[in-house]
Amino acid sequence: MRKNSIKNTRINGEVQKVLSEIIRGEIKDPRISPLTSVVSVSVAPDLKTCKAFISVLGNEEAQANTMAGLKSAVGYVRRQLAKELNLRNTPEITFVLDQSIEYGVNMSKMIDDVVSKDGASEEKDGE
Repeated sequence: MRKNSIKNTRINGEVQKVLSEIIRGEIKDPRISPLTSVVSVSVAPDLKTCKAFISVLGNEEAQANTMAGLKSAVGYVRRQLAKELNLRNTPEITFVLDQSIEYGVNMSKMIDDVVSKDGASEEKDGE
């Protein structure tokens, strides 16, 4: 069991790396935002399916357009993946929008706003 999980982790990493390269450099769809990244990949142990978690920095329209572009290019992406990786099966890819990076950026901004307001109120109190 343990050996399989190590192998699966390695496959996930390889698929993530190759998917990132394909999305960044090979797909020419204008709908796909240049600020798109593959956050993580989860390949099933039987190599039949793959979930690719995609992060798009931008507004909701940019995210929707990028996801539509990726869905339409899924056949091309799968063929390129098959060329790059020597796997027994090339998995069916499902793209999933991952908003964790955007969530983190927004939280960080909110924290910075609170800290700067707090610092401004302390200056007034100290005068």
